[in-house]
Amino acid sequence: MSMREISYLQALNEALHEEMARDMDVFIMGEDIGLGKGTLGVTEGLRHEFGPERVRNTPISEQALVGAALGAALTGCRPIVELMFIDLLGVCMDQVANQVAKVTYMSGGKARPALVIRTQEGVGLGLAAQHSQSLEAWLVHIPGLIVVAPSTPFDAKGLLKTAVRDDNPVFFIEHKLLYSLKGPVPEEEYLVPLGVADIKRKGRDVTIVATSHQVQYALAAATTLALEGTEAEVIDPRTLNPLDVETIAESVRRTHRLVVVNEGCRTGGYASEVAATLGEHVFEYLDAPIMRVAAKDAPIPANLQLEREVVPKEEDILTTVRQMVGSSGW
Repeated sequence: MSMREISYLQALNEALHEEMARDMDVFIMGEDIGLGKGTLGVTEGLRHEFGPERVRNTPISEQALVGAALGAALTGCRPIVELMFIDLLGVCMDQVANQVAKVTYMSGGKARPALVIRTQEGVGLGLAAQHSQSLEAWLVHIPGLIVVAPSTPFDAKGLLKTAVRDDNPVFFIEHKLLYSLKGPVPEEEYLVPLGVADIKRKGRDVTIVATSHQVQYALAAATTLALEGTEAEVIDPRTLNPLDVETIAESVRRTHRLVVVNEGCRTGGYASEVAATLGEHVFEYLDAPIMRVAAKDAPIPANLQLEREVVPKEEDILTTVRQMVGSSGW
């Protein structure tokens, strides 16, 4: 495949263009998505190319937006919903948890809501407590939802295209700080399968499982650790639910140590779920307890320096791995 360097945002935009051109049943709906570059820039140019019927601006009502998308999906369309912030889940959680996620089960498999809900999460822009959260643990807890969180432009494009074609509801979580990240993306069409983790860096001494933007911090930490003689293997689940347990377990069976990194709050967070799940599969292989690196159990401050103190960063990963490798184990 011929490769070029494009941004995470451009990769998402290409995926939307390609899937809308491929399938007339695909359409997009959300707040302010059809004007100029859209709210986040991901939908730039789509309204001009596909028109207002397939790129629909909606009222500011997330509950109505998700409900309308579910209705459209049940009639055979493939809607893509854009929620401006993952924090707005609180407004539409009834539609997400009690309708979108349940309809396949409650219809005995006769209804297949093929819809994608795109949203963005996380810190980095000083948007404070109500627009900076990482709430993937809410979604992973709901049976019936596929939850995706790509960390690179390559994965962003390939996973979004796959999500649009899947017959199940997919929550597609982006991160504010990833939109400008550049990386290699093929010019030809490709897909990235759901439910398959990716080993971003090979290592022998410790396995670091990291999600979304934290993958970048984990890779930076792994580079520093290598200079100190510790080779860390970095795994990105990519699909948070269903989790590719076997890829992670196989890694831990070799490294005998596991650190899980996630930007969500520590208590009841996604890092806790991964740690518990892997503990059930690889306990006898561990030379040290599984460690979590997660955000403090606190609202996100607006001040950027204080924001940085709440969420995990490269230094936190380094400290945790050094303590684990340097300890006497159990």
